[in-house]
Amino acid sequence: MQVSVKNQSGDALDSIELNDGVFNVPMNQSLVHQAMVIYQGNKRHGTHDTKTRAQVSGGGRKPWIQKHTGRARQGSTRSPQWRHGGVVFGPHPRSYRAALPKRMKRQALRCVLSDKARQERLLCLDSTSTIDGRTKSMAQLLENLSVAGSALVVTKGTDTQVVLAASNLKKIWTLPVEHLNALELLSRDVVIMTVEAARWVEESLANEPHGRRGAKWAASATATEDAPAAEVVETTESEAAAEPVAEEAAPRPRRRATAATTETETSDAAIESPAEEEAPEPRTRRRRTSAATTETETPEAAAETSAEEEAPKPRTRRRRTTASTADEPAPEAEVAETPDAKTPEEEA
Repeated sequence: MQVSVKNQSGDALDSIELNDGVFNVPMNQSLVHQAMVIYQGNKRHGTHDTKTRAQVSGGGRKPWIQKHTGRARQGSTRSPQWRHGGVVFGPHPRSYRAALPKRMKRQALRCVLSDKARQERLLCLDSTSTIDGRTKSMAQLLENLSVAGSALVVTKGTDTQVVLAASNLKKIWTLPVEHLNALELLSRDVVIMTVEAARWVEESLANEPHGRRGAKWAASATATEDAPAAEVVETTESEAAAEPVAEEAAPRPRRRATAATTETETSDAAIESPAEEEAPEPRTRRRRTSAATTETETPEAAAETSAEEEAPKPRTRRRRTTASTADEPAPEAEVAETPDAKTPEEEA
């Protein structure tokens, strides 16, 4: 996009080439309208308020009794249906603030800047050195630039002399470039921008950051493109060579000693038989013997003792000492049942 540069006398000096990604973007009316509505809503104070029936003074007494009057029942003279009563659904203090995403905000600014540049309503100044803070100097500048309507003067930073010179002129506003937005551009017919401010806008809006890490990604991508391919290959080979060394240098896991390993076994034998170490023989659990078994007892005696202990003892049947009368048999029956029993007469 070619934009002509004028001096403070209104003469065209030269033209500068601006980035088409900032000053030659197609217009998106829905996006610009959404941004404008949000900007206007954020400027609202939201202090409007109406009184409800609880906030209106008076009305504490019941106008008349509930029944027997022939009129409708009423509880207060400050009800909404009464004159001087409260308002039912009136406005109350609230906030109209809404958030506009950063990408939408920047894209709306690009669209409005591009539209101003295409309609030749964007003027670039080489400097503002002739403005000395007086209203006369600013009026003379606007006359030289043939600006009759509203205008927005954008500078690189906050220029006190420009602000003082434009403060008494109607429809003339000043703004530093870092506070530039779509609403300020739409509210004015002509935009007067210095060359430094135009370059600042071009640099800040040219690249679109992707979220919070956009700058880091852009820096890493630039570093990767600048690095030669040979360095990348060498780094890869060195990493590949270092991998097996790291594997060999890794310490071997410490194995648990088994019962099969004795003190007389040498380290060479332990290394030659890793399978035996890995699969230890199961240990048999021995039953504890009685206190009678001593260290001097022979293995045969110990085996017999253990066998005796393992054999279960037979349970002895106890004789009932207290027998009931009903279960006790009669003495005569016992004598009759016994065939060998003899009577006293036979014995005589």
